[in-house]
Amino acid sequence: MKAGLAVRRDISATILRKKARGEKNGRVSSRLFGIANILDGMSREQAAQHAGMTRQTLRDWVLRYNEQGIEGLKDRFVGPECKLTPEQEKEIETLVLRGPEGTLVRWRRVDLQKEIEKRYAVTYHERTISKLLERLGFSYVSVRPRHPKADVAAQEDFKKTSPRWLPQSSPPVPRAKTSSSGFRMKPVSGKKAP
Repeated sequence: MKAGLAVRRDISATILRKKARGEKNGRVSSRLFGIANILDGMSREQAAQHAGMTRQTLRDWVLRYNEQGIEGLKDRFVGPECKLTPEQEKEIETLVLRGPEGTLVRWRRVDLQKEIEKRYAVTYHERTISKLLERLGFSYVSVRPRHPKADVAAQEDFKKTSPRWLPQSSPPVPRAKTSSSGFRMKPVSGKKAP
């Protein structure tokens, strides 16, 4: 490695290789092998090549390893910060459980998006609304909506007066056999191909 960049030596190359073999994340495993290669005396170029990365990438991981140890070699996915407080999320959960008022039959993501923007001045994308609802324990599947002007009594009367029998269906027609290639098979003729 370059003279100006040293690798911490509190963990031996043997232990790093053992941890790399047991690691489920392939990228972390590769980083562990790269650092173990350096500790075994390989040049930065060779160590990086054997670990499947560039010299600069290995150098960056060495810096993280020196500062944070093996934990520093794991990926850090930083997602967007939650814009709503836990109290506001609880209010949204109550709002969804209560159901919409007015002309809405059920909550859609776009409706919740507008409601959150109106109440809390927070703008979310529709996909983020889906993630929020999932985090709050709501599923995507919902009951079939009822029209607000539906006449329930008329629907029940219709069910009572409609006939209970179903028209007789014709017997099923047997399907033609297919070959394993998916094409219909032709009947065998008496002649054989020359």
